[in-house]
Amino acid sequence: MSNPPYSPNTEPEVDWSIFIPAVIIIFVCAIPLMVFPESAAKVLADGRKIIMSNFLWLYLIVGLGSLIFCMWLAFGRYGHVKLGAPDEPPEYSDTHWVAMMFTAAIGASVIAWGFAEPIFYLQTPPMGIEVGSAESFEWAHMYPLFHWGLVPWSVYALPAVPIAYMLYVKQNPTLRISDACDGALPVKGRSQLKTIIDIFIVLGIVGGVATSLGLGVPLLSAMLSTLFEVPDSLSIKMGVLVLWTALFGASVYRGLKSGIKVLADINIALAIIALLFVLIAGPGLFILDLTVNSMGLMVSNFITMATWTDPIDNGSFPEDWTGFYWAWWIAYTGMVGLFFGRISRGRTIRQLVLGVIGWGCLGTWLFMAVMGGYSLYLETTATLEVKEILATQGMSFVNALVIEAMPLGKFTLSIFTLLSIIFYATTIDSSAYVLASISAKNLRNDQEPKRWNRLAWAALLAVITAGILQSGALDTVLSITVLSSVPLIPVMLLLCISLVRWLNQDFGDMVRQKEMALSVEQIKSNG
Repeated sequence: MSNPPYSPNTEPEVDWSIFIPAVIIIFVCAIPLMVFPESAAKVLADGRKIIMSNFLWLYLIVGLGSLIFCMWLAFGRYGHVKLGAPDEPPEYSDTHWVAMMFTAAIGASVIAWGFAEPIFYLQTPPMGIEVGSAESFEWAHMYPLFHWGLVPWSVYALPAVPIAYMLYVKQNPTLRISDACDGALPVKGRSQLKTIIDIFIVLGIVGGVATSLGLGVPLLSAMLSTLFEVPDSLSIKMGVLVLWTALFGASVYRGLKSGIKVLADINIALAIIALLFVLIAGPGLFILDLTVNSMGLMVSNFITMATWTDPIDNGSFPEDWTGFYWAWWIAYTGMVGLFFGRISRGRTIRQLVLGVIGWGCLGTWLFMAVMGGYSLYLETTATLEVKEILATQGMSFVNALVIEAMPLGKFTLSIFTLLSIIFYATTIDSSAYVLASISAKNLRNDQEPKRWNRLAWAALLAVITAGILQSGALDTVLSITVLSSVPLIPVMLLLCISLVRWLNQDFGDMVRQKEMALSVEQIKSNG
């Protein structure tokens, strides 16, 4: 890798060739959602249907392929490659590393979906299971564990390795995914291709984050409405959005170590307390029984679920759920890959891959198992008509009212509200940090982007979210995710090719298997 063509003391600048096109596209998408919400929402929904009807098979292959590739990285011949100098310790302790990873990658999305997702599956069970049967309840609890488990975290781990390799082995001074594709790109036209890749990455991140905020703002609005017993309204949602923008704008302004890391640590502590409270004060034994049962179901049916397209009955479940989730994770790969790669200095490839997948799965499985189990308990015991709430008031109020039904109702709801606020702040400020890094030039990996650049992206994320809120439809949120994920699929392939070529060039001779054979004398002596 050649030395940077600028002095180490050079101040980072904004790369207008990436910033301006991305901003223009964001406004082109956001303004129609604000001015013509119904028409724009229909266009987005039609686009999502076209993609999922024709390319569901591709998303399933990408998901399963990511898991296989990550297992090869972790347990193959390059698993011990150090992402840094030979004697270099990890930059962050395991606790801080895991906290930043989980909160940046998942955030309050586990709360937004945790209580409601199993109830959706009760209404439309997969695999032809009868509605209302005992089997439908078991699968309703298990499927969220699948959708938030091995495949998603593999999709996140996959780009993190080539990015960390680029930063800490190749010693590339800049924090961009396009630079991690260098090993797979032709020399001719490389600069133009890399600019296109970075624009795609920016749009994918914006789409993924907009989905998170499009779910998160109504969630927090419903929580506040329930907590203070006031009617939910668009003005409350916009107030929540302004509050969040100010909060994560302040965190992003402070930077990676003093802002994002502190919020992440607070978040994990609150999350653990919340989970323990639900288990101890709620139906802990029921949730534990259900969780063990669900883990067995998932292991037994993993390959079937990971490849199920429902080609004969042409049901919508694989497209509406598995296809959407895989698209959401793929849309987030740019942000998560850059963030994970940036904070993983000093670890081996095996430690990075298994750390992301192992700790990530543990966190999401705990959340989805405990919260989903509690919702199903309320439904099965008729303590709360959760299905009725979902049908009449929507998923945001499912979360709010299920939490309020816990012991110490209002107090518990206030804790979950605070947890949601901080969870989303850590997700969005990580995104704004990465977006500012991608749209900067002369930015070394040990520097931070200009503050106004970070704040600008925080504001732009709020703009696109405001457009989504105007449409007021869950379908709009899901559609934006699917559409923004499409160009990220070839980028993921380029990252894999680039990494394998780099590993073969740099370490191939060190790890190549030597041929071994016994001599004739040894064979006779062993005879």
